[in-house]
Amino acid sequence: MELILKNGRIVTASDTYKADIGIRNGKIVTIAQEIPCLEKSTVIDAKNNYIFPGIIDAHVHCQLPMAGTISSDDFINATKAGACGGVTTIIDFSTQMPGKSLVDSILQRKEEARGKVCIDYSLHAGITDWGLAQNEIDRAFQEGVSSFKMFMTYRQRGLMSDDAQIYHALEETKKRGGIITVHAESTPLLDFLVKRYHEQKEQYGAYAHVLSRPDMIEVDAIERAVRLAELSKGRLYVVHTSTGRGAMAIREARFRGVQVYCETCPQYLLLDESVFQRQDGHLYASCPQVKSKKNQEELWHLIQTGDIHVIATDHCTFTKEQKDLWKGDFTCIPFGLPGIETMLSTTYTKAVHSGLISPSRMVALLSTNPAKIFGLYPQKGTIAIGSDADLVVFDPHKKSVLDYKNLQTNCNWSPYQGMEITGSTAITISKGKILAMDGKFIGEAGQGDFVFRTACQTI
Repeated sequence: MELILKNGRIVTASDTYKADIGIRNGKIVTIAQEIPCLEKSTVIDAKNNYIFPGIIDAHVHCQLPMAGTISSDDFINATKAGACGGVTTIIDFSTQMPGKSLVDSILQRKEEARGKVCIDYSLHAGITDWGLAQNEIDRAFQEGVSSFKMFMTYRQRGLMSDDAQIYHALEETKKRGGIITVHAESTPLLDFLVKRYHEQKEQYGAYAHVLSRPDMIEVDAIERAVRLAELSKGRLYVVHTSTGRGAMAIREARFRGVQVYCETCPQYLLLDESVFQRQDGHLYASCPQVKSKKNQEELWHLIQTGDIHVIATDHCTFTKEQKDLWKGDFTCIPFGLPGIETMLSTTYTKAVHSGLISPSRMVALLSTNPAKIFGLYPQKGTIAIGSDADLVVFDPHKKSVLDYKNLQTNCNWSPYQGMEITGSTAITISKGKILAMDGKFIGEAGQGDFVFRTACQTI
């Protein structure tokens, strides 16, 4: 045995129990009440700590070009920060540009990540030209990609797909065991309102971002996407759901037998639209934007009832200086927020420590469900013999105040600055190697691997 974790309380999506874990060659090989300490084994005493399966952040953007700049976390920074926060796998995105090859975009993104990623990673393949992409789906699967992203907005940027294209993509990916993820915002009204409030930007400042995106922009698009999934019998995953009504539309569709899943993000659970009235409100701009307190409460309720399936970050980091490029024009703000390093601790604080959900339910949201939905399970997303030894030793008692200065992400601010935190990632282990201890990265850049994903499972 190369590594033994002793005396910890193991938490999976279905069980919580005390046991030791034995690791060899990057895999879990033994789970027992007592594993003897061998002379050549490294032993970690996890007494009074939880042991979670490694967190899977299913929605990450590294070094993403936007609004005339590039997000400040490259593959090294983002995955170091993730490791310090208990994340052992990310799913980033490749983006097919109109008129270009889908598979070439996947290969290019893999090359950009090569030698940099500190934890394992995979890719969602962004489709912007279905006419070309439909002939490359099989090749994408051969490259280990089984999930594809389509946009119901960003028409002016050439990224938007229409209903017929999304319907056809749902059909084609379902045949192969894949899934379509959608950015659901309804373009015609959105474009109209953005134009209206852009003409009044001096009056409203960053709050124009809120006024131009009322709830129905998202709700209408989610309802339409769900109907397309129902008609096509395809698999659908709605990214960054920010409205209670949008999440409810997914819940109701699942009652009808539609294979659709709901993702939300920490920002929609921890922040509300009042941040845009602050002097530095432009820092908080993401797309979709954080919504009302009522929406926040509805999302928490749907997490409790099991109707939200994944929490992921949509991590896309910009420094204060990059955000300041807006110069008073809300349409020029680089959209995105940091979150990969703080997701586990903030979710534990607000959801588990507060008594809203159990530790097992949190593990389902942050690890097991994304692993199943995106074809990583049981290699990842659980603690079982034969699974990758991706593990988090988590101290549920440690208290701290969140301060961006203590984070590893390449960003000089945090949307959660000053938040009182209960619980902390003590040790992060990826494939049997210790990557981070007490918020400090001790691994090596480039030791992460691309994970070839298989057919998606139904949850």
